[in-house]
Amino acid sequence: MSGLRIELGPLGARLRPRVALAATGLALLAFAGLVASVSLGTYAIPVPDVLGALLGTGSGDADLIVRELRLPRALTALLVGTAFGVAGAVYQAVTRNPLASPDLIGISAGAGAGAVGAILVGGATAAGAGSFGAVPFGALAGALATAAVIYLLAYRGGTVTGYRFVLVGIAANGALAALTRWMLAKADIDQASRAMVWLTGSVNGRGYEHVRWAGLALLVLVPLTLALARPYQLLQFDDDTARGLGIPLHRARIGLLVLATCLAALATAAAGPVAFIALGAPQIARRLAGTAGVPLVLSGLTGAALLLLADLAGRLVFSPVELPVGIITGAVGAPYLLLLLARANRSGQGG
Repeated sequence: MSGLRIELGPLGARLRPRVALAATGLALLAFAGLVASVSLGTYAIPVPDVLGALLGTGSGDADLIVRELRLPRALTALLVGTAFGVAGAVYQAVTRNPLASPDLIGISAGAGAGAVGAILVGGATAAGAGSFGAVPFGALAGALATAAVIYLLAYRGGTVTGYRFVLVGIAANGALAALTRWMLAKADIDQASRAMVWLTGSVNGRGYEHVRWAGLALLVLVPLTLALARPYQLLQFDDDTARGLGIPLHRARIGLLVLATCLAALATAAAGPVAFIALGAPQIARRLAGTAGVPLVLSGLTGAALLLLADLAGRLVFSPVELPVGIITGAVGAPYLLLLLARANRSGQGG
């Protein structure tokens, strides 16, 4: 089956049944994870009572737990996972390398260094409602500066190869991690402790201010990314093919990378540098869809489902001890990264 052709203004897409089925399944999985995150915990709340709390007709305890504690945490996980999934898809598609992920090539590390600087210099706390506003700006500045340096260092002979981009990014990742450790070593012990908890990657204690920031990032940046759907698709071919089809290669690549960097930075500001989601979600989505390229929307849905389920596992599996979501995703991501490296070496992309 060739699929259904959908036209929306100047944009067009062919919706394949397998892609539609995968999108539906992932959306349902993310919704189930959201409901479970709000319902389950040390104090379990039945789903009807959750709905009552959301509608304002529940009991006082249920209202407090659902609306003030669990719902903003679950929404933050949903939005952050979506942002990381889309950002990872753009990086992997534009560089044509499955290892090009914001958390691996230094973008998340740059966002982390900028956010830690905001926390230490401005006295902000990652989870504090009154001081969180400084963190996204620090993270955004750090991520954009890092992406610019990586791109300039990887740019040779009028183009940027995915292999060179990843190598430069890994080097930048190490340098930025060292910078962050140096800032923590120089900081006051209380501020350093707050920053260390944030650097682990967690959605615990997140409030509606985090939901607003992450939601605003998606509301603005995802439509802009989708507007570049044609360059996104064509950049996954070789440069000569993309150029021959009329794509302004340099501008399209920079535009997409800037949007992906902003998504990764604001997601990092909300939840810390959570590992694996941006790396794994696009490749999982590609296998579910059965496409040669990296599907953008499916990557976002996969990221949302993965982060929600990882946070739920961190809360419940070792209860009453609660593990930050970054530990769960890192534990899953390490063997997955080794698998990707092995596949890249077999295909000649690993150097």
